[in-house]
Amino acid sequence: MPSKNHDLHGNVPDTAAVALLLIDFINDFEFEDGKALLRHALPAAKRTAALKSRVRNAAIPVIYVNDNFGKWQSNFSKLITHCLEDNVRGRPVVELLQPADDDYFVLKPKQSGFYASTLDILLAYLQVETLIITGVAGNICVLFTAHDAYMRDFHLIIPADCIASQTVQENTSALKHMNSVLKADIRPSTDLDIGALQGKPN
Repeated sequence: MPSKNHDLHGNVPDTAAVALLLIDFINDFEFEDGKALLRHALPAAKRTAALKSRVRNAAIPVIYVNDNFGKWQSNFSKLITHCLEDNVRGRPVVELLQPADDDYFVLKPKQSGFYASTLDILLAYLQVETLIITGVAGNICVLFTAHDAYMRDFHLIIPADCIASQTVQENTSALKHMNSVLKADIRPSTDLDIGALQGKPN
C-alpha cells in the first residue's frame, strides 16, 4: 500500500469505518427490460438520494460503482452527461443521484463491483469495515457485489428500500438470500441510525 495522501480531496475524511456504495444507478436504462427495471429503480433512487444526504452530513464517503457497459473507453463524466442530456429513460434517476465533486467512483467491467476494479484498493485506503450497499439490479450486480464483500469480511447493510430488480419477486428473493446467507442487515433506510453505525450518538 502506498503512503497515504492526507489531503485526498479536502472534504470527506481520508479514513472512514463506513462507506455508501451506489451500484449502477448512473444508467440510461436503454436496454432490453430497462423499462421494467426503471419502474422499480426510480422509487429506490428517491430513497437512496435521501440516504445519501444523511450519510454525507455524517461525513461518510459515497462511492459510485458503475458498469462500463462493455466499453473499455468508458468515461464516468460522459456517462452522466449522456444520461442527463440525451433524453434517455434513466434521466430521472441520474437527476436524483448526480455525484458531488467529492464523491468517489469506480468503473467495473462485470457484475461484481470488486471484480477487476479499484474498489478493493479504495476501501482499504479508507479503512472501511461496513458497507451500505444500494443500487440495481438487486438480484444481479448488487447480489454479486455483496457476495464478494462478504468474502472480504465486510459488515453489510443493504437497505431493502434502496435496491431494485426487474420484478418485486426477484428483488425479494435476492434480499432474503443476502440476509440469510451473507448476514446482511436489510432494514429500510429510514430505520438506519447513521450515528450508531459510526459509533457516535445522533
